[in-house]
Amino acid sequence: MSMTLTDGLVKRRGKVILGPVSLELGVAGVTMVLGPNGAGKTTLLKVLHGVERLSGGRLHWSLPEEEARQSQAYVFQTPIMLRRTVAENLAYPLRLSGVGKAEIARRVEKWAGRIGLGDALERPAPRLSGGEKQKLALGRALIRHPSVVFLDEPCANLDGRSTREFETLLQQAQADGTRIIMTTHNIGQAKRLASDVVFLLGGAVNATAPAEDFFANPSTPEARAFLEGDILE
Repeated sequence: MSMTLTDGLVKRRGKVILGPVSLELGVAGVTMVLGPNGAGKTTLLKVLHGVERLSGGRLHWSLPEEEARQSQAYVFQTPIMLRRTVAENLAYPLRLSGVGKAEIARRVEKWAGRIGLGDALERPAPRLSGGEKQKLALGRALIRHPSVVFLDEPCANLDGRSTREFETLLQQAQADGTRIIMTTHNIGQAKRLASDVVFLLGGAVNATAPAEDFFANPSTPEARAFLEGDILE
């Protein structure tokens, strides 16, 4: 499932937060959205996911809009847990989609094992560690086999081991055919995962390129300064 954003614009209280942004994202790969704080990364993800309304411009998916929305999932920086067990958290999106009980049970067991929580199905999700909660949030997003998953700084609060495990799950999801669009401040993580990069600055796209080209030869002075660790205002 591909998408095209044309002259996308978001205003709040008369102030431009994002845009105008024109962007095309293909059907496969891992797109890393980079940029300093306040660049508009989270707003862009919310626009693409349909939870932030455009003030101007147009977003077009290669599928009918309702079908496209049903084929997406979103993982927040701070995971939102239902006050239920691990198993019930994993089952919730499947129940909303009308999946049968036997299939739900099969997928819950499969994904609990995949995210390392196979022995914790009856544990209350709010009592999990931070890393476990974030892996559960990812498992809950992927259990429906979405075409696209949006992730907003999902590893910002994780330690090294949890980050490694989370990245492995993302790589497996990509190999299974899920399109990943993700924000991160971790340049190392972007280099490990990205197939292409969108660099935002001041609410606009400053540079976009295949990951190898972006990191080896950034096309703008601002992108180069960002990669060198300079402060951008």
